[in-house]
Amino acid sequence: MTAVTPALYSGEIMHNRLRPFRHRFTSRVASIYIDIDDLPALSRRLRLFSHNRFNVFSLHDRDHGPRDGSSLRPWVERQLADAGIDLEGGAVRLLCFPRMWGYVFNPLSVWFCYHRDGGLRAVLYAVSNTFGEHHTYLIPAAPPAHGEPLRQQCAKRFYVSPFLPVSGTYSFRVHEPGERLRLAIRYRIDGGDTLIATQTGRHAPLTDRTLLTVLARMPAMTVKVIASIHWQALHIWRKGTTFHRRPAPPPNPVTRIDEARR
Repeated sequence: MTAVTPALYSGEIMHNRLRPFRHRFTSRVASIYIDIDDLPALSRRLRLFSHNRFNVFSLHDRDHGPRDGSSLRPWVERQLADAGIDLEGGAVRLLCFPRMWGYVFNPLSVWFCYHRDGGLRAVLYAVSNTFGEHHTYLIPAAPPAHGEPLRQQCAKRFYVSPFLPVSGTYSFRVHEPGERLRLAIRYRIDGGDTLIATQTGRHAPLTDRTLLTVLARMPAMTVKVIASIHWQALHIWRKGTTFHRRPAPPPNPVTRIDEARR
């Protein structure tokens, strides 16, 4: 069963590089899981969280979707319509890091898109690199069997790291957020696992009290995310990995995956 939003997931991310050498690290993080239609009401209800304005925790529309500050739902619905998907007013829920003290970097944000009958219809994986570029993979979905994860895959088309090529395949194993958050990504090149990344967490309601707990335990989490990426990159570079030049990003900021052809 999916979690009632809004929710807060405290846990950790793990990256495990398998080839051409091993390099593993973990980091504590906290993500919010929100119905984007509830953002204005949520901002009014909470003291520590705001929508489109500065606060200890916040979510700004310009950090997601078209990244121009426009409303998020029309953008999502346009992308889904181009893929032949109509939610008929169903929920659109976003899993992401919030801004803390006005700053955020989201390596991956995940959109769960539901039909009005409650069934999952699509998942959008929004990827960001540290060069200020963004790309989204839209993959149609059918509701998984009870308790089973959603399994999806797509070809990699976006430059994420200077130490990995723009080739290979992503395989996603995602449980719809519930009492626990469980998300895993396997990155394969030539059929072999090259990198495994996971995010796990435990559910809590999104309240001022739970936000205070995150603030006490991780007062600079969003800054730590970007700092950790660069620190780990230094370690990987020192191990002698291959450097890959950054190509131009895909001309279309959203790649729509045809499940019948992938």
